[in-house]
Amino acid sequence: MRVLIVDDETPARERLRRQLLAFDDVDVVGQARDAAESLSAVATLAPDALFLDVQMPGPSGLDVAASLPDPAPAVVFVTAHDRYAVQAFDAAAVDYLLKPVDPQRLAQSVQRLRERIAAPRRPARPAQLLVAERGRTEVVAVAELLWLEAADNYVVLHTADRAPLLRRTLGGLLADLGPGFVRTHRGAAVALAQVRQIEPLGKGDALVHLPAGQSAPCSRQFRAELLAQLATLR
Repeated sequence: MRVLIVDDETPARERLRRQLLAFDDVDVVGQARDAAESLSAVATLAPDALFLDVQMPGPSGLDVAASLPDPAPAVVFVTAHDRYAVQAFDAAAVDYLLKPVDPQRLAQSVQRLRERIAAPRRPARPAQLLVAERGRTEVVAVAELLWLEAADNYVVLHTADRAPLLRRTLGGLLADLGPGFVRTHRGAAVALAQVRQIEPLGKGDALVHLPAGQSAPCSRQFRAELLAQLATLR
């Protein structure tokens, strides 16, 4: 198991590296201090897993997790704070360790990594999404989703009556949600079962009409795929 450690504090990185030496099947292939270094190391070293700090100067560990290439390495978040746990597991983390890392908890994380890496890459499709906002956790059923709208490292989850912000990339979320959703625009995707009408706008673009008076943009490059996917539902 090839592991990359990401933490802005050198003592923390070295302490975790020493702890990981106890596992014969774990090879620490590199260390990184921040988001830029970690993403570069992922591209060059191709680790199987990241032990990733949450709070770092600049982009956070959650931002790093949202920016990982697909297929992404497995992620274990390591932090001194427990308040990011919901966001971490919403980002499909394998585990969430609190500093100082307890050796027994680390052993559990390593075992979970073994199981994740040995299993097929694609997890079961989620039935609901957890959105952490202002100290609360909002539950959004996937069946409620009408369309998805990209907003930097967030996705706006449009339902009939609300539009919470989920810290994910649109591409990463679509990979988890599976074939029930299709991209209609660089920054938008729709739930196929919710499409009511496709209105041409000219030059190949269109507007996808959905329930509750909502609509999503559809650009020329995605229109043919949308129509093809809709045809499979008939």
